[in-house]
Amino acid sequence: MNALFSRVYCVDTGSHTGEENMEFDRQLMSAFLDGRFQEHYGHQSCLWRFYSWQPYAITLGYNQDASSIDILKCQRDGVDVVRRPTGGRAVFHADEFTYSFFSDSSAPNAEQYRMVHEVIQLALEGMGIHAEFCRSTLQSFEGAPAAGSVICFTASAKYELQVEGRKLVGSAQRKTRNVLLQHGSLPLSGRHKDLCQYITYSENDTFEETRDTMERKTISLDEILGYKAEYDQLTELMQSAAEKLQGVEVFRLQPSALSDILEGHEHLYS
Repeated sequence: MNALFSRVYCVDTGSHTGEENMEFDRQLMSAFLDGRFQEHYGHQSCLWRFYSWQPYAITLGYNQDASSIDILKCQRDGVDVVRRPTGGRAVFHADEFTYSFFSDSSAPNAEQYRMVHEVIQLALEGMGIHAEFCRSTLQSFEGAPAAGSVICFTASAKYELQVEGRKLVGSAQRKTRNVLLQHGSLPLSGRHKDLCQYITYSENDTFEETRDTMERKTISLDEILGYKAEYDQLTELMQSAAEKLQGVEVFRLQPSALSDILEGHEHLYS
């Protein structure tokens, strides 16, 4: 494929709290918007960030109503609740591999959205998993209860990835001028379905119906593989896949290398 970018970077920032993870994304997007990243790492460059969550967290889409989540129960269970800088619906981040992708490009959103998922698709092939694109535009799965409308993994978007007709990867975008932030979740285990425990239900919705919908319409890596995949293995596979599909060498950065463009936020890369 033709390379959209002349330089491709990746960074593994490890486990952080929900607010730290989202602040990292906001700071990196700001660095792309004002050109700090490009000045340090080159124009026509992009960045993949890989990370995880400690403690577990629920993220809400940028415009999503927070009343859809039982905040008090989350607090009692030690689950962070934070708002993403991207759109979309709620995600429960537990045992998962999370990515963020940043670029400064005039390429259409859909083209970059597809490219990102092609990289993930190729990485999964390295584990013997054949994932297919969802063909439709964003829609709720048929038969989902009303409570399912707040859950990312009960809706499907074009170019997202599924296995055996069940959604495996959830992603969302935000674009300001030519700067794109896309991030998404690849569940290592079925813990993402525990989001059902933290939804505020109406009289017409039930936990059982919503959980059943997630069981039928979503899937995780351990359900496919029969074992829990290693986070480090996925970072290696993602880097190799990006190199092959994006057509250039991928340079791995240490989190501390970002200190010059994230000045004042040392806790994010220490």
